[in-house]
Amino acid sequence: MSTLTTTTTTYPWRPDETLFAADEVVGDALILQTSTIAGTVDGDQPAVRVAYVNDAESADYVAEGAEIPEDDPDLAEVVVRTKKISRLVNLSNEQFRQAMTAQQLAESVSRDLVRKADNSYIADVANPTGLLNIVNTVGGTLLFTKLDNLVELIAKLEVNGAQPSHIIVDPLGWASIRNMKVATDYNQSLLGAGTTDAVPMLLSLPVLRSRFIPAYHGLVVDRNAIVSAIGPVSIATSEHVLFSKDSVQLRATWRIGWGVTRPDWIGKFSMEPGT
Repeated sequence: MSTLTTTTTTYPWRPDETLFAADEVVGDALILQTSTIAGTVDGDQPAVRVAYVNDAESADYVAEGAEIPEDDPDLAEVVVRTKKISRLVNLSNEQFRQAMTAQQLAESVSRDLVRKADNSYIADVANPTGLLNIVNTVGGTLLFTKLDNLVELIAKLEVNGAQPSHIIVDPLGWASIRNMKVATDYNQSLLGAGTTDAVPMLLSLPVLRSRFIPAYHGLVVDRNAIVSAIGPVSIATSEHVLFSKDSVQLRATWRIGWGVTRPDWIGKFSMEPGT
């Protein structure tokens, strides 16, 4: 009698669990575009501990032969723990075998993972805290009919040592900025027509739009100030739990976490509706 193995049995007897690199499956997630990936962990308790040094800016000139004064570095760390985003879908075997079902489901689940990740990354109040709720950021900037205050906000971040990498704004806020005119009683847009923009840009920074930012608000971020722990996207299917229903269960999970090392490298701004 031959021995049954996973190499010879049919698929229902050896269901797969597939892992995908996050940037290939959910590459448009804000956390992947605007943070520095420091590592990955598996589980709610393990953490990525990111060490960094608070710059003292105490380097100075010394005379030849003079004793160089000692300076103790300000060592610090941020602890990044992750949370697991999940999605579970039940399908009859007949539906699962239909053409395009698997592809459409994969795309839908991918979008859902991104939506949840973006919402948490922007708006969560704790564990970890979303960017909008981080304390000690540079804020209070209000835009009216021109971009002067945004220019000054970016300058303040640079004074703090930041190198701003992205602007994140809600869709209505971006529309308000695009509608700014070169002068009163002019119809010419301050940013141009924008009909051929390959990548939305503002003040030489790429613009990312997110509906999870409150209307008419935005962020200026330096991705070097945000460290993240990103796991692979795991996809698994099984017919066992729904065996009596002749159905298949599809599970998708993704583990993410983040932390901010230098809050004063992140800026917040808002604008009046209709400016």
